[in-house]
Amino acid sequence: MRSDTMATHFKHYINGRWETGVTIGVSENPSDLADVVGEFARADAAQADSAIRAAADAREAWAHSTPQRRAEVLDFIGSELLARKDELGALLAREEGKTLPEAIGEAARAGQIFKFFAGEALRIPGEKLASVRPGVEVEITREPVGVVGLIAPWNFPLAIPAWKIAPALAYGNTVVFKPAELVPGCAWALAEIISRSGLPAGAFNLVLGSGRRVGQTIVESPLVDAISFTGSVPVGEALLATATARRARVQLEMGGKNPLVVLADAALDRAVEHAIQGAYYSTGQRCTASSRIIVEAPVFDRFASLMRQRTAALVVGHALERGTQIGPVVSADQLAQDLSYVDIGRSEGAEWLCGGEALERPTRGHYMSPALFIAQPRHRIAREEIFGPLACLIRADDYDHALALANDTPFGLCAGICTDSLARATHFKRHAQAGMVMVNLPTAGVDPHVPFGGRKASSHGPREQGRHAVEFYTTVKTAYVQAA
Repeated sequence: MRSDTMATHFKHYINGRWETGVTIGVSENPSDLADVVGEFARADAAQADSAIRAAADAREAWAHSTPQRRAEVLDFIGSELLARKDELGALLAREEGKTLPEAIGEAARAGQIFKFFAGEALRIPGEKLASVRPGVEVEITREPVGVVGLIAPWNFPLAIPAWKIAPALAYGNTVVFKPAELVPGCAWALAEIISRSGLPAGAFNLVLGSGRRVGQTIVESPLVDAISFTGSVPVGEALLATATARRARVQLEMGGKNPLVVLADAALDRAVEHAIQGAYYSTGQRCTASSRIIVEAPVFDRFASLMRQRTAALVVGHALERGTQIGPVVSADQLAQDLSYVDIGRSEGAEWLCGGEALERPTRGHYMSPALFIAQPRHRIAREEIFGPLACLIRADDYDHALALANDTPFGLCAGICTDSLARATHFKRHAQAGMVMVNLPTAGVDPHVPFGGRKASSHGPREQGRHAVEFYTTVKTAYVQAA
């Protein structure tokens, strides 16, 4: 039963029961390192295997449950997330460092995702066709894949688990969910709501712990039929090799180095705001962040000046404080990595414009001023995903050059363009090598009911979110029927 106070000891949820772990970890507030969000249980491989077996035992019952029952379960979860969005947003801001307005918005988005898939549970598609043979009918139906392992990152600790868990359950799969160790409180809060939704024991399981133990057990288990992973490229590639060797279904989202192209005909003030929001909001810790801002030569100097002024004016502070625009970096390790890229940019000859310094605030935390550089396409800060508040400006000779620079990356998650030209916007939408394209909008910011995913090194497998999620979480069956 939920109390009005959030738990401070976050446990596993396995086979319908809350369990302690083999060891204990601590979740800290990156805005205030003296504030302990809570202790969390850490599982070993045996405990992870127990969760997998519970999901395997529950798979038949949940797979054959009615669409109405699944819809009611998901609607319950979505309704509670929406009703408690302020409370859950405060927990998210405290644990991950996202500003409170952003965190509340994410909690609401998670609720909307569950509500959407409550409807999709009643709309699972199928077909009935005539055969080429007389008297024979053909039925094409979709069935659950089985047990799915869901491995989520820390940067969207409610929304990304929601867009994995909701479709998995909607289409009749059972779930083993492993969140990132930096955000156990958010995972526990979501699991606690799910635990009261009416699911049978074992249909949903939460296992807290490291990727080395829990994640690897999920990836290697022959009982896990499909794995959806969001995280880094090296981990995703290793996961893919292991899981596909045993023929498991795999879906990967692995980041990006996203371009925002600004053409000379764009409204510059608006383009600067799109660049600021895309590059620095959520502390730049988004796979959709605009880390490469490619500006056409005639307006480059003016745009750079405006961008420098806006970047330097951003308010960095405690995630829960009113007026904060940029919260802390999520952890000490991430802050060290971000600051190292500032040094790399300087050492390689990129032109530093502002920011890139560790900051002190009234509370001790992982604070960094947003960094802005003018870079060349060859510079590492213009090629490698940093996942922090660092962006670079790149000069383009003309539109064709800007498009070539935009596509000059191994990633392909999203791309944006700011222009008043319908012809250029149309051409860019068609020729940008990305899974998502934004026109006169920030690259970061997507709707919960449409496909999410990229190309090249950014993604593998079917899209997440929206109706296209059915492609990953179901398998197709064709049946032939001869009238008696």
